[in-house]
Amino acid sequence: MELSLICIKQISVMFILVAAGILCGKIKLIDKETNSKLSGFVLDVVNPVLIFMSYQKEFDTQLLKGLGTAFVIGFISYGIMIGLLGILYRKRDDDEAVVEKFAAVYSNCAFMGIPLINGLFGSEGVFYLTGYVTVFNIMVWTHGVMLFGGKETKLSLKKVFTSPSIIAVFSGLAVFLMKPLTAGVTLPGAVLQCLDSVLNAADYIGSMNTPLAMICAGVTISNTRIGSHIKNPGVYRGALLRLIICPLSLWLVFRWFPIPPMVFMTVIAAASCPAAATGTMFALRYNKCPEMSAVVFAVTTLLSAVTIPLAVMLGGI
Repeated sequence: MELSLICIKQISVMFILVAAGILCGKIKLIDKETNSKLSGFVLDVVNPVLIFMSYQKEFDTQLLKGLGTAFVIGFISYGIMIGLLGILYRKRDDDEAVVEKFAAVYSNCAFMGIPLINGLFGSEGVFYLTGYVTVFNIMVWTHGVMLFGGKETKLSLKKVFTSPSIIAVFSGLAVFLMKPLTAGVTLPGAVLQCLDSVLNAADYIGSMNTPLAMICAGVTISNTRIGSHIKNPGVYRGALLRLIICPLSLWLVFRWFPIPPMVFMTVIAAASCPAAATGTMFALRYNKCPEMSAVVFAVTTLLSAVTIPLAVMLGGI
């Protein structure tokens, strides 16, 4: 219950920031072009820096095991949802079905998940979350691309491994694994001061993640014509699958395994995040119901204020 209260408090802070973003969008202080550039800055600079900094801790085999567990759980969780949707949508392959399926499978685990997990569990939670985010990037640029573009679409494997977030994961992990080897190395005082300044600057950059990510989400919502799609049942099917069915299914499966509590809670919280903003970008690229995709993103983001605390409460049982 205490963790759920912390989650509600963190969600409240995040939605105040979202409200600020909506206001900035409505009064045209931040237009679509600026918001797009800010979103790119968060995804390509701030998020990777925060991920890299989450690895700046003393080497611990338990941490490494937890990261590996989160990575394996990530692949299993995506497999569960893809299999479930393959059954539920076996008779549908229209564009709206593609948007619904993508929203159901892929959560906003990096853009919204990182500030949420950072608020709930601190840097250790973000450390475990990177395993799940790595799987997300691999799946979204393989299965996600094929879902929107068809099986004949060329897989963007290069984009998987050149993604700033993936580079941050592997470089941060390399530094983490090298710490036992460099434990006895003594560096000159000037070098240590320089490294300390760099790490302090990186901390400042990483701390921008929550406010910028939520303000960008708010601006996106302010520019979405929700009214024209609000009666579309597909929006609510996607929301139900993303916010309720996905975290509930994972909880039912993984609660029987001896998973470290923080790793389990991190994965459940990440899986309960709203629909990934990547879905709207793919919908625009492949011209498959982009406005509906934006509405699904907006509706799931708003409803997650209620469902994420419930999912975290469930994960604690």
